[in-house]
Amino acid sequence: QVQLVESGGGLVQPGGSLRLSCAASGFIFRNSWMYWVRQAPGMGLEWVSSTSPRGFTTDYANSVKGRFTISRDNAKNMVFLQMNSLLPEDTAVYYCAKDESGSIRGQGTQVTVSS
Repeated sequence: QVQLVESGGGLVQPGGSLRLSCAASGFIFRNSWMYWVRQAPGMGLEWVSSTSPRGFTTDYANSVKGRFTISRDNAKNMVFLQMNSLLPEDTAVYYCAKDESGSIRGQGTQVTVSS
């Protein structure tokens, strides 16, 4: 049974940073692409970032490129999202996902960017 558990969200001022973590279990993590998606209030799920199984290939939505960094630790079955220079429009629930659409995702962690 796939389990994805996110942590690290919170309230941060514009320009601040947060690091999200996701602990994965129930599947062969080291063979899997992993994703971060987010859902802003009143909006649908939005893909944010992807990482290949060994982390050699990463990709980002244009809205976060240059500010967010995805990484993974296959020894610990964890994936991370370092978020810098946060903007109010980054406010959303962030989910770790096993597929790009976010249909297989965790419970999410709230990120609020506000002064």
